[in-house]
Amino acid sequence: MASLPRFSLRTAQQALRQPAVRQNLRFAQRRGYQAPAENPANIEAPPAVQSGFGKLWNSPVGPKTVHFWAPIMKWGLVLAGAADFARPASSLSLSQNSALVATGLIWTRWCFVIKPRNLFLASVNFLLFCVGTTQVTRILRYQASIKGDSVGAEAEKAAKEEEGVLEKVVRDPKSVVDAVTKGK
Repeated sequence: MASLPRFSLRTAQQALRQPAVRQNLRFAQRRGYQAPAENPANIEAPPAVQSGFGKLWNSPVGPKTVHFWAPIMKWGLVLAGAADFARPASSLSLSQNSALVATGLIWTRWCFVIKPRNLFLASVNFLLFCVGTTQVTRILRYQASIKGDSVGAEAEKAAKEEEGVLEKVVRDPKSVVDAVTKGK
């Protein structure tokens, strides 16, 4: 009778050495599975049903996380861009609004890739993209109306100007920093 527990232990140890059993055990541990309690008194009660506010509060993108507050703060950019609709196109910055378009587009895509997926942040970034696109279109139309060019030609010219500025920064970043700090 003394050999029976030893035999069972040895059998269990051999079973755990098999790759499939170890893989299933690791999978169960990653999923948070725990073996059922032997004593029924140790079994936990199911979690209480939460209200809508409780679900929001305890959500992975709820108010207790940065995933909630980052979009709230980013609404300031969207509202500032929308407030610029009242400004004349001559006083708007093409590079600034192009940056808003790029930021909105890139981060909208990123919001669907990250975990937890944050639809609130995706919506604010999409609207930032829309506001920036509207402003860039206004600027390009204004510049085209002054020169008599088409909007496409004006966009190409603006892109070449931005490319020249970026090449200058890449070639000699120190002179650009000096020019900005000295107020030139």
